Amino acid sequence: MFDFIKQIYLNSIFYDKKISTKVISELKYKPSSYLLSSIVKIKIKKLNIENFLYDNFWTNKKLNQKQLHKLSNFYWLFSLDLKSPSESVQMVIKNWIEKNYKYNSKNWDFATTSKRIISWLSNTQLTYDNSINQYQEDFNSIIHKQTFHLINQIDGERKLKNKLRGVAAIILVGLSYKNEKNFTLKGIEYLSKIIKYTFDNNGFLKSRNIKSSIFFLKYLILIREWFKESQSEIPNFIDENIFNLGQSYAFFWKNLKFDPLFNGNNNSDNQEFDNYLKRLGYSFKNNDYEFSNYVSLKDKKINLIMDIGSSPIKKFSEEYQAGALSFEFVSNGKKIFTNSGHYDEENIKFKKISKSSAVHNVLIVDDNSSCKFVKNSVSKFEIKDGLKTHRKSVSFEKDEWRIVASHDGYLKKYNLIYEREIQFFPKVNKLVGIDRLNSKKLIPNIKFDIRFHLNPLAKIMKTQDQKSILIEMDTEGWRFICDNHNIDIDNGLYFGNKNTYIENQNIFISGITNEKNINVKWELNKI
Repeated sequence: MFDFIKQIYLNSIFYDKKISTKVISELKYKPSSYLLSSIVKIKIKKLNIENFLYDNFWTNKKLNQKQLHKLSNFYWLFSLDLKSPSESVQMVIKNWIEKNYKYNSKNWDFATTSKRIISWLSNTQLTYDNSINQYQEDFNSIIHKQTFHLINQIDGERKLKNKLRGVAAIILVGLSYKNEKNFTLKGIEYLSKIIKYTFDNNGFLKSRNIKSSIFFLKYLILIREWFKESQSEIPNFIDENIFNLGQSYAFFWKNLKFDPLFNGNNNSDNQEFDNYLKRLGYSFKNNDYEFSNYVSLKDKKINLIMDIGSSPIKKFSEEYQAGALSFEFVSNGKKIFTNSGHYDEENIKFKKISKSSAVHNVLIVDDNSSCKFVKNSVSKFEIKDGLKTHRKSVSFEKDEWRIVASHDGYLKKYNLIYEREIQFFPKVNKLVGIDRLNSKKLIPNIKFDIRFHLNPLAKIMKTQDQKSILIEMDTEGWRFICDNHNIDIDNGLYFGNKNTYIENQNIFISGITNEKNINVKWELNKI
């Protein structure tokens, strides 16, 4: 009902008057388009607009809403050759302005509007230069009108990433136009609020989302470079937060050289972003083995990363996955054990599965996740019942790596504390784990499983004695052993490649609660 009333207001003449203003500002700063290369996929082979039916962009009725958004955000401008006739590009923009001068829900949604402003101002060689006065007046006017729209709607925008895009657009308008410092100040104010709301005391996202931290880093660097390029004073808090996010980037990507699949993350290739940082003179280093309750123990050949953090509060939990105490194990750049990744498309079934403990390398009690999730109004799953972790020991010695931590995710319902101890012995390439279930008052005959999800490329087979499983990954061989509990192979789903899924296999150990303190010991040995 609220959304319906809101749309009536946004489409009214009152709202149009509110966001309309006579623009007399001069376009003084024209940002370099290459600064957007960390955010926009720019094709190496540039295209000429004359190769498209550009004269019917906005009359093609065959376009679905997703395609229309892609056209209307104008990010395709970054794929055009600068030799494309600017007159043709400007004709497309002129036609868009004529058809969309007033707000409409199809082309003025928050994210699309933000991208469009950024794209138009970052491609002025095509969108603005060498144009007639009337076109420039219309261009400047619609830029300002859209900016006022963003300012009016930013508080109600639900998605944090969209808020950040909107803030970037507002700041860019303020930097680009003479005598529009108020836009810059407004954007800085919103940016400061977003950071204070979103980041913890260590400068990491409260959601514990690795992927989102890189997203924030990219946008903060972009905004900083706009300030620098326009010869404007850079706010101190931007530099401070770039440093903090740079620490997380160095920890999770530069040091590991792979994507740890925890809490909303998927496989990605950040090499281009690395090159982008080098071109702009940014260098981030972090040699610590722990960051924001993620522990990474590594040498030249082996990487082990484990999540020992508590779950976030409800409002930061949309991308959180119930994988506390799960780990990933990498040998010579190839994952042996991997979490399954995050699924974020509009498939409720897969979205729910990807958030479950069962798709992580962790113990699961009675087929229940360690956190309980409920679906919200926008088809996202948020935490209803979270968990607290307790970090007991983390050590990184020459001959032994060791992590010990526990969580209370199964305490309320099953009276169980789950504790995991992992050791790695570098000299003999042996990984040893002990998974414990501790209870002061035993609830008998509750089943539990421990799953170890394998790289989809791995080949596995069970030995004849039924007590170990052989793993082949490229040219390496490993043996997984568990003597005191049942061990088997099962099929699973892997969501590591964004919003797709493939089948993989997992090793699972099963048992029941038949005593107060249960210890399940397992080993992984290199053959």
